[in-house]
Amino acid sequence: MSNESDVPFSATAHVRDTCLCLHAQRAARTLARRFDEALRPLGLTNRQFSLMMSLNRPEPPSMRPVAQLLAMDRTTLTAALKPLEKRGWVSVEPDPQDRRGRRLRLTAEGRTALASALPVWTRLHADIEAELETDADMLRKGLVELSG
Repeated sequence: MSNESDVPFSATAHVRDTCLCLHAQRAARTLARRFDEALRPLGLTNRQFSLMMSLNRPEPPSMRPVAQLLAMDRTTLTAALKPLEKRGWVSVEPDPQDRRGRRLRLTAEGRTALASALPVWTRLHADIEAELETDADMLRKGLVELSG
């Protein structure tokens, strides 16, 4: 049974083949799985690696810039920090300039874990870039433009 409100299959095929959001989501999930698998032996997920890397700064950042960098809200960031805190890799401390705020610090153990994970990330990242038929720098530039 068909009526005028039906969406033709040609529209479905067009969306399937051209939707930037769909292709970005599929690529993101595929990349996340590959990095999760590579980092699993170190007890890390890709998300945790990215979070810990975002904390690797000369001065402990507050929650806001980390949440912005990772495109997370503060509640999601707080939840993502919990397992890292439990492992002793991250500490959440009062901000000395604003006691209501929090600063996020990699612990010595967290820095060691991150240092162990970086070569794994570097190798896989190079492998993925080598697999691309498109220019990785152009892809990165386009993704930054969309997310910025």
